[in-house]
Amino acid sequence: MKQPILASEAPAAIGAYSQAVRVGDTLYLSGQIPLHPDSMELVPGGFEAQARQAFRNLCAVIAAAGGVPAQLVKLTIYLRNMDDFPTVNDVMGEFFDEPYPARAAVGVAALPKGAQLEVEGVLAFGPS
Repeated sequence: MKQPILASEAPAAIGAYSQAVRVGDTLYLSGQIPLHPDSMELVPGGFEAQARQAFRNLCAVIAAAGGVPAQLVKLTIYLRNMDDFPTVNDVMGEFFDEPYPARAAVGVAALPKGAQLEVEGVLAFGPS
């Protein structure tokens, strides 16, 4: 049975999707871009600020589902500019501890609302 997750501390969905869906002990997190939850606008301040906001949004959805970032097992990061890869690594280190989730970083031509990155993931509840 699918259980949609709604996090008031993260931006509302801007399309026909759930912020996350829980199925059993697995949480599938939709992509989060660096929108401020109140204004639904991209945060100012360049790539580093956008990366922090995207991870904040992802963590807010995780919390709304009753999870913690340490339970994330797979993370996908979409980057408009692969030159931002070192910065996203640094920012990711502020949100996750070892052992880090498995991860892919994918270069893309464009993202919704002109965002510079988008993050999505899969979380496993229960014992590790």
